[in-house]
Amino acid sequence: MRISELRMLDIVNVKDGRRLGPIKDLDLDLERGVVKGIVVTGPSRSWGFFGGGKTDDLVVPWDRVKKIGVDVILVDAQDLPEFNPENYEHR
Repeated sequence: MRISELRMLDIVNVKDGRRLGPIKDLDLDLERGVVKGIVVTGPSRSWGFFGGGKTDDLVVPWDRVKKIGVDVILVDAQDLPEFNPENYEHR
């Protein structure tokens, strides 16, 4: 599977079935040659014009990736503080 194909997949939390969104980027350790995590666009911090508020990127550590399927990537983001369900009302 290519990185361009990974970007087409949605990320879903296996603990509550919540869709976290698509992959925005990968966090790589170039010295060791490993993937450190998956970068996901975080929830909007403000409304802004036309709902385009500022967002912070969130990183799901690679060891939290449970399964990469043909349609989704399943992750365990249950106890990661930045993935508080209150921040993800309607993604």
